[in-house]
Amino acid sequence: MTRVRLADVAKAAGVSPATVSLVLNGAESRISDETKERVRRVAEEVGYSPNPIARSLRTRVTGTIGLVSDRIATTPFAGRMLAGAQEVARENGRLVILVDTDGHPEIESDAISTLVNHRVDGMVYASMYHRVLPAPAGLPDGTVFLDCRPENGGYPAVVPDDYAGGRAATRELVDAGHRRIAYIDDGDADRPIAAELRLQGYLDVLAEAGIEHDPALHVFAPTSAAGGQQAIAELFALPEDRRPTGIFAFNDRIAAGVVMWAPRHGIRIPEDLSIVGYDDQQLVAAELDPPLTTVSLPHAAMGRWAMEVALGLRAADTDSPHLMDCPIVRRASVGPPAHLGSARDPRVTD
Repeated sequence: MTRVRLADVAKAAGVSPATVSLVLNGAESRISDETKERVRRVAEEVGYSPNPIARSLRTRVTGTIGLVSDRIATTPFAGRMLAGAQEVARENGRLVILVDTDGHPEIESDAISTLVNHRVDGMVYASMYHRVLPAPAGLPDGTVFLDCRPENGGYPAVVPDDYAGGRAATRELVDAGHRRIAYIDDGDADRPIAAELRLQGYLDVLAEAGIEHDPALHVFAPTSAAGGQQAIAELFALPEDRRPTGIFAFNDRIAAGVVMWAPRHGIRIPEDLSIVGYDDQQLVAAELDPPLTTVSLPHAAMGRWAMEVALGLRAADTDSPHLMDCPIVRRASVGPPAHLGSARDPRVTD
């Protein structure tokens, strides 16, 4: 199909190409209303659309935002960050160009260079887990870090408040009456700052509740269901009087492993053991039996915040990250310890 040119609109409307350009670019203050209306009507009738490359060279605005991520595009629950960012971009007439690097530095470097050379109007740099990272070379000024923070500051960033989330998870178990509370920590080699922050929240709530921390109740495991099964087996190998009655798991996949292991060993959840996960991961937390009480990561809200900053719709501090609230989602995996009676937690809302 032949592209309709600006000159074709000018010929059909009986005006000069310069007049068409002025009208369609909103710079037509000295042109009569009658002419403006005719030009716009003809442009619509013949199906004219401006050449985006030519327009970008003239205005220095391409209408695109670059988003470079490690692997959020291939991870369902973290993908909500992308959805939130795209919603804001679409609401403001922008297109997101996503490059998922799968964590490869060479691909990341090429992606940043390509997006900069294509003159994107802004850049978002995203990670699947809350971590501290060196700012990659070549990032333009004003790049927004999403679910990660730059090592030395200098860029706006948005991250979940994982310390408060760790506190909320532990407090849920303390408030239900538990005193022997384990934390199944991230045992992967590339341990993110999220794990340290959640651990600190756990330790601080124990101290505030007057509960002495038992190092044997702090175990490490791979962040998977298999890791959860490995960790619960280790915890239940302890003498009976030192086994946990409540568990806070680094993520929902670890928690899922605990929920899978327990009934095979005669342990009922929450009658004999309560557990709180972290992430509120789609297709995991609400689908377990019983459904998992967990801490929700605000992925969509973080994606929206990052895009709003990238588009200049909100101001942001470049020296410290913006912390997003991580609310507790109560389901049916938490109840009081067996010695306190009824296992059903009256606070469960879904």
